[in-house]
Amino acid sequence: MASLQSEAAAAAAAKAEVGEYNHLAVASPPPRKWRWGLVLVRLVASFATVSATLVMALNKESKSVVVATVGTAPLTATISARFQHTPAFIFFVVANGVATLHNWLMIALDIFGPDFRFHGFRLPIIAILDMTTVALASAGDGAATFMAALGKNGNKHARWNKICDKFSAYCDHGAGALIASFVGLCLLLLINAISIIKLLHKPRPSIASP
Repeated sequence: MASLQSEAAAAAAAKAEVGEYNHLAVASPPPRKWRWGLVLVRLVASFATVSATLVMALNKESKSVVVATVGTAPLTATISARFQHTPAFIFFVVANGVATLHNWLMIALDIFGPDFRFHGFRLPIIAILDMTTVALASAGDGAATFMAALGKNGNKHARWNKICDKFSAYCDHGAGALIASFVGLCLLLLINAISIIKLLHKPRPSIASP
């Protein structure tokens, strides 16, 4: 009789221990504050990239210059500086526009994603898209920065004249767009790092307690 009671007590203790470990094995979902924190970073990054897109896309300046003099009458011509005149600036606008759309899509996925099943592919897809967006945005920033430096300083060896002494407002607006875009790029790098960390620390399937 005593042996039966001891076996029953041992079985109950083992069951309680298994239940305790099963409870610990259940992966708790990430805190909501971290998820909303990432959404906030994406939102700020999208504000930076959309600002860069709009400022550069609307950047233009026109000036009238004297090209010749007939007698005492000067002949003037209107010269315009627009972002469409430089392929690097067009690429800059496209890259920042794509980065903005990407962040908006990821924000929608963070908000409504838990309602859908991705069969384990959600985190890898997000990490790949974030990395692609960083590469695209950095390429656009690099191309636009090169052309901005050329427009400001010129190139004496290639005999390319600078234009910022003639179109100061155009260059100032372009510089503002570059600053906003680089802020967005830094935030995109942070988001990409977070995405990779989440992918590396992906929780394993939970073990339900009996």
